[in-house]
Amino acid sequence: MKLGLFLLATLPIATYAQDSIAVNTSDQYPNTFSSGSANIQKFDNKARRFNDWSVSVGGGPAFMTFADVTSFYGDKINWGWNAYASIDKQITHTFGVSLQYQMGETNQQAQLPTNPKAGVANAWTKFHQVSILGDINFSNLLRRVDNKSPFRWALHGYLGGGFQGYKTELIDNDISQWQTNNFPIMVDQKLGIASFFMQAGVGLKYNVSRLIDVEARVMYINSFDEEFDGGGNVREAPGSNGYRLNYNLINDSYSDAMMTFNLGLSFKLGKQQSHLAWHDPLQEVYYKTYLLENTASELVVCTQGDNDNDGVCDDWDRELNTPSGARVDGAGVALDMDLDGVIDLYDKCVTVAGPADNNGCPK
Repeated sequence: MKLGLFLLATLPIATYAQDSIAVNTSDQYPNTFSSGSANIQKFDNKARRFNDWSVSVGGGPAFMTFADVTSFYGDKINWGWNAYASIDKQITHTFGVSLQYQMGETNQQAQLPTNPKAGVANAWTKFHQVSILGDINFSNLLRRVDNKSPFRWALHGYLGGGFQGYKTELIDNDISQWQTNNFPIMVDQKLGIASFFMQAGVGLKYNVSRLIDVEARVMYINSFDEEFDGGGNVREAPGSNGYRLNYNLINDSYSDAMMTFNLGLSFKLGKQQSHLAWHDPLQEVYYKTYLLENTASELVVCTQGDNDNDGVCDDWDRELNTPSGARVDGAGVALDMDLDGVIDLYDKCVTVAGPADNNGCPK
């Protein structure tokens, strides 16, 4: 009983294992739209249909926004700058990964609420960062199934993290309260594990050509450090009148963050006509469906004619010289009902076998 059940279970597996499109090596894939191994192709770079690598560069203003010492003080905007370069790899039509280097400088101001003597403090932060960014193509991910038009704009979302090094400096009118040698407040954070940061943002891309994309991008960068804004590395400091409020206590947050607003270019690498980031599988399905619905396909029969006029096309006629007037089977062969070697056209005794010299009749 168990042997019978085992054979019953393995029989379908053994049957399908003999499928003609089966692939025995890891570098091949079958053409599932046909039967037969003749359509198996090597899965290598030559089989690629899309470009999936690009190099991006860009830059723009940078502002220390969520911190104690910020780029926006009163009615004044303290402008900073940033620039980035990245190597981008598109994994699917909705997701990609980038290795990015970014550098820049922010300028910021603040005033201690309990120390008017200090006046308005001026600070700056110079930074450089190495990070990995995940890229989600929302336009491909959320595209409506009934939208059949091609698109040249795409909304992207970014999320990632990395390491940064930065130098900060802050000077006010009462620097003597901080150190006895009257030096300004300075922090020099080296690039390393201790300088981990995260960033997130959105970008709007425009497909200029097969080789170039233009993007406007806004990023939020959280340093997870209280010293990133230039306010120093302490929360209280002694002064001539006792402990005074430190710049890191202006706000309750223990983490300083900035924002960047960039305009960039992406140079798409490869010889294919399109990039995977701009490929919409639905568009391909719609295109092929359109071709099937609108392409007239005429059924052509008897491409070689019917030279013996027996009603069977020469394309599949097994007897191309059938005598005129003879009845034939589906393969175009003249009928011989009694199988005596005399076709019915010449057989005087159709149902009784006989020699040819007696017109197919028995003697």
